[in-house]
Amino acid sequence: MKDIYLAGGCFWGMQKFFDQFEEIAETEVGYANGPDHKPSYEEVCQNSGHAETLRISYDETRLPLTKLLEYYFMVVDPVSVNRQGNDIGIQYRTGIYYTEDDQLPEIMSVYEKEQEKTELPLAVSVEKLKNFFSAEEYHQKYLDKNPGGYCHIPETYFHLS
Repeated sequence: MKDIYLAGGCFWGMQKFFDQFEEIAETEVGYANGPDHKPSYEEVCQNSGHAETLRISYDETRLPLTKLLEYYFMVVDPVSVNRQGNDIGIQYRTGIYYTEDDQLPEIMSVYEKEQEKTELPLAVSVEKLKNFFSAEEYHQKYLDKNPGGYCHIPETYFHLS
């Protein structure tokens, strides 16, 4: 199993989207690549510097990182800065945060293909994971607990697999 950390706007929808794929063993929402202290949700909303991020544990033999990232780019606007859908702020920035250097060539391969699709620069940062703090329990699987909750990802995308 490998882990990848994806910031893609509101983490509720990102988790709901990726949970549908059986090759994904586990997901967890949290706050990443901000100051090195565990923030509260309120602090994140007040520009703590952390990004709402989804930790994904996946079976790389069944779901290559390149395919997982193709799914990621399906559900984010990669040229939008600090915004996805109606969610605006630094916590909604997009980013691919890796933990192992051997993930970088696959990440860059997909990133470069996405960049070729637009003349605008991608706003998706690619960085080594600096930190990740689990979000409060009520945020975990939020859209399963609250089916009417807002999400920038269209409902039809939650039923691809």
